[in-house]
Amino acid sequence: MKIARFSTGGDPRFGIVDGDEIVVLEGDPMFSGFDTTEERVPISAVRLLAPVIPRSKVIAVEGNYPANPDDDTDAAPLLVLKPNTAVVGPGDPILLPTDAGTIVHEGELVVVIGRIAKNVAEADALDHVFGYTVGNDVTAIDLMAEPGQQSRAKGYDTFAPIGPIIETEFDPQNATITTRVAGETRLAGTTAEMKNTVAELVAFASSVFTLLPGDIIMTGSPAGRGEIEPGQVVEIGIGGIGTLGNTTRPRP
Repeated sequence: MKIARFSTGGDPRFGIVDGDEIVVLEGDPMFSGFDTTEERVPISAVRLLAPVIPRSKVIAVEGNYPANPDDDTDAAPLLVLKPNTAVVGPGDPILLPTDAGTIVHEGELVVVIGRIAKNVAEADALDHVFGYTVGNDVTAIDLMAEPGQQSRAKGYDTFAPIGPIIETEFDPQNATITTRVAGETRLAGTTAEMKNTVAELVAFASSVFTLLPGDIIMTGSPAGRGEIEPGQVVEIGIGGIGTLGNTTRPRP
């Protein structure tokens, strides 16, 4: 089931994508279930928004794909927190700061938590997932190399685009991820290459933080990051979910 968060000019609403229409839901399905109204709206008539705004946190996983065969696959996942103010939706601009050095894209599968999770076992981890979406863990890569600057490097406003929808029926084990910049393919890989699976990441993260409904985990990008500059269109596609597109602009 594909869940959209959208606007037709008023407050955000939620709906189920049905072909080229959205079946409007009574409320946020994460908390109110999937009761529908009598209303249908054409997708062409709405503005798709970030499909979820995390109430608590955005967790970015760094280095979850091997850059070379000698990478340590036994090391614990490296988790970096992003503020929820970094989240934007499809079509929203990515604002690039001029004082942060090189900025790179990181196209990733994003896990949306649907139930409170604390110290969950790996075998039960996926029961706490509401669904999946596409994300771009935008990073000021020069700052990542400076001690203590990881959250700054990943936490600027607009540095966590997600969308276009949440897919609740999705197999995260072997999905394709492709990143294009200005129409050129920059990165291509599959989730089968992950060092830590989605279940492992949810279980590990829940041993560190209590995961709340609406929290998201950005699961890492295939190796080969690429620089982005103002005026480019960044498109990230994941098979079975869709394509997230954003344009880059200088930060005012």
